[in-house]
Amino acid sequence: MDRPRLLTPARPTGLTRRSLLGFGAAAASGLLLPGCSRGRADEPAPSEKAVFATGNAGGVYNVFGAALCKLVGEVTGVELTPQVSDGSVDNLVKVASRKADLGFCTSDTALAAYEGTDAFASGRLRFSALARVYDNYVHVVVPMASKATGLADLFPSKDAPTRRMVVGVGPKGSGTEIVADLILDRAKADVIKANPTLDPAKVDVIRRNLKLEEMALAVQPRGTALRGSIDAFIWSGGVPTDPIAQLQKTIGFRLLDIGGVAEAIALKEFGGFLVAPIPPSQYGLASSVPTLAIPNYLVARTDLSDSWAWWTVNTLFRRQNDLVRGVLIPGDTPATPGASPTPTGNPEAGALDPRSAIATMPVPLHQAAERWYRQNHI
Repeated sequence: MDRPRLLTPARPTGLTRRSLLGFGAAAASGLLLPGCSRGRADEPAPSEKAVFATGNAGGVYNVFGAALCKLVGEVTGVELTPQVSDGSVDNLVKVASRKADLGFCTSDTALAAYEGTDAFASGRLRFSALARVYDNYVHVVVPMASKATGLADLFPSKDAPTRRMVVGVGPKGSGTEIVADLILDRAKADVIKANPTLDPAKVDVIRRNLKLEEMALAVQPRGTALRGSIDAFIWSGGVPTDPIAQLQKTIGFRLLDIGGVAEAIALKEFGGFLVAPIPPSQYGLASSVPTLAIPNYLVARTDLSDSWAWWTVNTLFRRQNDLVRGVLIPGDTPATPGASPTPTGNPEAGALDPRSAIATMPVPLHQAAERWYRQNHI
């Protein structure tokens, strides 16, 4: 995979504890190998069970989280239960309100929650971070039969002034909806600028809130009330995301190149955005597709016990190879009846690096997570 390009505007910063940790990471680059840990072996086990808010069933958050839960349970002897959720916003609310102990979220959603903006304008949330894990990639999916070749083709144009495409933007209040709105609003502004004769009030798409599995069904040819109800959909997730990959076996799909819009967003918005390609091998595409990439954080309650925080981080890196190869989860069923279940691998785990894991600004590291990184010279 090509190396993502970090594009963030300058913000006033000072030499804080967190920034000093970041500077120290570069100097310690050769001191820890991914998958290894020289942390203490006598860290006490957690005293009670915990809940991990993951994501949509079958999505990378959910699969990755379930595997990590199983490994942490093996190591500690205490149950860490994965919980299906609606993703970033839902997870942050659950963690901050103590309905979950751990969760995944995107960096931009974490920033909004921590500063009380956008979806969290009603009030700031408080939580801590354990690690920056892997990056999400924005998928703008259209059926293979679609005539759309770019974002502009989803909006009205000089030749098609009445065109109103229906675009799935993820669940209401989700991290996917937040980034989908960013992308569509930027594309809308570009279309209005390029078509001055159009009425700006009529330049838009119809945005529909649907879960990932619903969007993957709704983009298929008509047949039920849901099927055929959208023309395209936007999803922010790891690659490959299985419900999207499965479309290649049925109707076939293409990913729209949003490189220009992605770069404009990354330069304007602060949130750790990256511009990166989705490799063709991930979905059997003809070529790589430039898109917006968003770092993911593993977050926790501010009062999460040191034992849970330390052992979760320790397992994340010490059992990294197991996460990549795959872990058998209770309840897994084989693809072929009668066959043995096959572990579900998490290629995203290959991107784990303790040197970048501490980059969770502005969310502070949990004190036990910070202690783990210090013990391992990060």
